[in-house]
Amino acid sequence: MKPQAQSYICDLAPYQPGLPIELVAREYGLDPAKIIKLASNENPLGMSPKARMAVQRALRGSYRYPDQYQLLQALAARLGVAPNQIVLGNGSNDVLDLAARTFLNDGCQAISSQYAFAVYQIATRSAGAENVVVPALNYGHDLDAMLAAITPTTRVIWLANPNNPTGTFIPYGQIERFLGDVPKQVLVVLDEAYYEYLGTADVVDSVQWLERYPNLLITRTFSKIYGLAGLRVGYGIAAPQVAGFLNRVRQPFNAGVLGLAGARAALEDEDFVGRSKKVNAEGRKQLQTGLRVTGLEQLPAFGNFITFRSTEAAGLNQKLLRAGIIVRPLAGYGMSDWLRVTIGTKEQNSKFLTALASAHKVSADSST
Repeated sequence: MKPQAQSYICDLAPYQPGLPIELVAREYGLDPAKIIKLASNENPLGMSPKARMAVQRALRGSYRYPDQYQLLQALAARLGVAPNQIVLGNGSNDVLDLAARTFLNDGCQAISSQYAFAVYQIATRSAGAENVVVPALNYGHDLDAMLAAITPTTRVIWLANPNNPTGTFIPYGQIERFLGDVPKQVLVVLDEAYYEYLGTADVVDSVQWLERYPNLLITRTFSKIYGLAGLRVGYGIAAPQVAGFLNRVRQPFNAGVLGLAGARAALEDEDFVGRSKKVNAEGRKQLQTGLRVTGLEQLPAFGNFITFRSTEAAGLNQKLLRAGIIVRPLAGYGMSDWLRVTIGTKEQNSKFLTALASAHKVSADSST
């Protein structure tokens, strides 16, 4: 069937998620209950209690097709926009794909940064367009270089803030100036999957920019701080016309009954969100201190993960796996010397740091 597939599809590499606990348990002969997964930026506190109860109640109606109305109304009220400015997705990845399928095709190009989220490349190429990768600046976005890369065929620019997998952050003042310089016919997709983890000094209500920049699409998710990664609910916020185009392409019922119910309840569980943010901030300091003690280089962290460097990254990852700790190797991003660790609970972070110190010492000793 290969000759029947589009050539640009054949050239794509499938997205590789973090290793699942069950696979690691089988591979290394470990007890699944003792394995700590810090590879996929999931909330270590799990699901919001209110969301869990809402999902259990929603099971009774799961034989019916889902109705997005209540979540759309709740999000609109929370964000201060009209419901017709919101596009729901099967995770925010779905909204990214909708943007590519709506605004890109053969002969067009999109722009993304080196070391940016792999889905940008996949979404762009699967729409038949060219993805222009701009070299990173200190492992983050070089906005001036991205502006310089714009051509008459540019239709989409992908920005992640904070960026995954590097964790870097673009001050919002720089993004606003960037928006002012981007041609109005170019859609800027601002991926804010980790927005809720930003500190007070860093956060800006980017939704307010939509009136001035109708070529802006903001994407957010319930997978991270809300703890609903397995229920797959994300959303985009845009000008009514842009949202309307995306909704024409969106598959009907792309968010399921359980996900919609869980997201609606999680949105109102401010105590859980506050506790998740506090645990993350404390855990970030704990891991940053531990990595400094171990002597490993790390990048500035603004989300719920930290990216750190080891010249023995592949071997170090294997040693961590044998110790029952799953982190994320970044060789697929062209960062073969780097690993990414999700911020866990205090206990999980301690176990990771203990295993890391032991594995790093063994690696260092063996290389001398």
